[in-house]
Amino acid sequence: MNVTNHINRLLEIMKSLRTPDTGCPWDLEQNFKTIAPYTIEEAFEVVDAIERGDMVDLKEELGDLLLQVVFHSRLAEEASYFSFPDVVDAICTKLIRRHPHVFGDTKDLTPDEVKSLWNIIKTEEKAEKLQARLSAGIAESTKRPSLLDGVPDVLPSLTRASKLQAKASQVGFDWNDASLVLEKIKEEITEVEDAMRDGGRDHIAEEIGDLLFAVVNLARHHAIDPEQSLRSTNSKFMRRFKYIEDELEKLGKSPNMSNLTEMDRLWNEARSADKQRNSLV
Repeated sequence: MNVTNHINRLLEIMKSLRTPDTGCPWDLEQNFKTIAPYTIEEAFEVVDAIERGDMVDLKEELGDLLLQVVFHSRLAEEASYFSFPDVVDAICTKLIRRHPHVFGDTKDLTPDEVKSLWNIIKTEEKAEKLQARLSAGIAESTKRPSLLDGVPDVLPSLTRASKLQAKASQVGFDWNDASLVLEKIKEEITEVEDAMRDGGRDHIAEEIGDLLFAVVNLARHHAIDPEQSLRSTNSKFMRRFKYIEDELEKLGKSPNMSNLTEMDRLWNEARSADKQRNSLV
């Protein structure tokens, strides 16, 4: 079976699931908004499989993510908005247009020149999309356009913060030295301490948000994905805490039967084991 047959089979299955009377009751009651959270969840599960290096899971999770594209496309086709072939055609057209150095006459570009050209083409596409929306009678917002438009609200907050900062950086609104960002972080920590002395929960929350935003900025200046960095730390925390649980179990105990002093000692053991393991890599 070739790729086309595989895709057509998936499209037919989705169509059957959405067929009134004979389809699946759950699938039939879904709409764009109810499916959207699953789309986000499936994207994260793809990332999780990649992080774990589990290619068996990755194959399955990519299929689940593809299903989301097919599901949304089916909903759109039923409403006469567009269909799955339109989605494929749109991305093919975009990829070819944004890579004239591959599919066109523009050759031998450096990575920086490719990035610059990409931004120019994206600006042209936005203008064309605006015109297409106006031609289709879709009302545009009366608000003044912002450079920060286009960074979705639904992105994970760390990722969105990094993208907002990168957009602002395009017009020079940025620190030109990572050490200055570090100073900003120290300043924000002081403001968190002040807020804690005041005791106002909302004030503390605001200052912690400012601190996190500054930390994201530091990560961006070092070309580090803050979301990826925190995921790695989460995994490290889980691994070390599991070590605590395992060691306590050997003693016939559980964490709630232990105390902070004992658990902190075991944590340091796990930390030392990590450092030794990393030094051997």
